[in-house]
Amino acid sequence: MIPFAGWNLPVEYSGLLAEHKATRQAAGLFDISHMGQIRAQGKDTLSCLESLLANDPAKLKDGEGHYSFITNEQGGVIDDLLVYRISPEDFFLVVNASRHSEILQLLKKHETPQVRFSGNPGTASGMALQGPQASAILNQILQGAPLPPRNHIAKFTLIGANVLIATTGYTGENGYEIFSDIPTGLKMWSALLEAGMPFGLLPCGLGSRDSLRLEAGLPLNGQDLSPEITPLEAGLGFFVDLSRPRPFPGRPVLEKQKKSGSPRICIGLQGQPGQPPPRHGYPVFQGDKQIGVITSGVPSPTLGHGIALALVTTPAPGCGQDLEFEVRGRRVPAKVSPRRFLPKK
Repeated sequence: MIPFAGWNLPVEYSGLLAEHKATRQAAGLFDISHMGQIRAQGKDTLSCLESLLANDPAKLKDGEGHYSFITNEQGGVIDDLLVYRISPEDFFLVVNASRHSEILQLLKKHETPQVRFSGNPGTASGMALQGPQASAILNQILQGAPLPPRNHIAKFTLIGANVLIATTGYTGENGYEIFSDIPTGLKMWSALLEAGMPFGLLPCGLGSRDSLRLEAGLPLNGQDLSPEITPLEAGLGFFVDLSRPRPFPGRPVLEKQKKSGSPRICIGLQGQPGQPPPRHGYPVFQGDKQIGVITSGVPSPTLGHGIALALVTTPAPGCGQDLEFEVRGRRVPAKVSPRRFLPKK
């Protein structure tokens, strides 16, 4: 267990490699109760969120969700989040644990009698069931109730309580995120572990969560995203909607980067078997020139070599080009690769 954003979180249960393998081949169950759950409600909620979020929530139909950002006036990322539209006047936001209180305070500054924001850290449960067997396991609990399609959310009554189930995740696998009150969450956790045992389900901690998300090319807020790194620099411009007329914080900066190009860009790096793995903060070199820094790096359990995301100056070297990163004064070879290291499923 390690301290994180005011929580004690498990690094591993049975071991990082076993948990990573279980999620890729069967299923993993992650406690995500530390993630912030914020409800936005009222008849003017949509217009309020449109003025705050980089991805346009007006595109969402009831029951849909998408990835978005809250940016500052410099275009940097205060937080990345998932936004779900429960109904026209009811939105559900899932934010990072380290930003929960900050984001809630920011949102509450925009409250009116027609827009209300609520969320209290430590008062709700969340878990993520991820992997190729996730649907089969969850169906054991739902007993025939249809699961929502990808990037959707739906209400269920389970164990005598209301539960939200979203078809989203942070591993690159098929999966679900389940939100409830704490007593229901405790029962759901036990029920899923029991139902998943014949399928090879394992409870999983932060260690495998990090290696799984990086293999899928998914960013970590505070490393690959920050108030000093814009979504376009992070290579996530797809999730910034500049086609709508409504302004939001940092829009002029992001429009300029979209038109003229950003000064930095995120690239993928693949190391070599038997070489030291890349890690956050290691400098990246092209020849004798430092061109950037690694923002996230791990040894990939699936691929058998190091993988990393790096923020480098533009124009960025293309896929297949040779670069190096530095480990305690030693240069280690790496090649530029797509940011998603495993094929999409």
